[in-house]
Amino acid sequence: MQQTKISAARLRPDFAVFNEIGIIAQLSRARLERTLPQGMTSAQYAVLNHFSRRGGEETPAQLASAFQITKGAMTNTLQKMEAQGYVRIVPHGVDGRKKLVSITAEGVIAHERGILALRPYLTQLREAFTDAEFEALLPMLSALRVWLDENR
Repeated sequence: MQQTKISAARLRPDFAVFNEIGIIAQLSRARLERTLPQGMTSAQYAVLNHFSRRGGEETPAQLASAFQITKGAMTNTLQKMEAQGYVRIVPHGVDGRKKLVSITAEGVIAHERGILALRPYLTQLREAFTDAEFEALLPMLSALRVWLDENR
């Protein structure tokens, strides 16, 4: 039986873009997980990165919504992160049924360790492409992200 291979050039452009994004996401996630400090997952690093960018406190439900995962999956990730000292989970001040999550000082340090661990790989990546090439990608990628976010 002969397998049929469809070349990316024959795919519709919209499908080809999402195909490339999916492959890039898988390759970058695999590299990230091989590079992160021992015991840290890409999901945990994503939460640390989220808090490093935004700061503040959020409920597990807000985080689950931001990451487009179930509340149960987020709760599981957060419990592991709390056990590692990366986040603090406290009762909500107004609604006792809810919890509030924030990054700890140890979480900030773990995030920085992740950045440092990735630096050699990112340096290689930066050397493979010019600033102009990266900048040329940003408008379309940003517009695509905004559209996808608005049309969840």
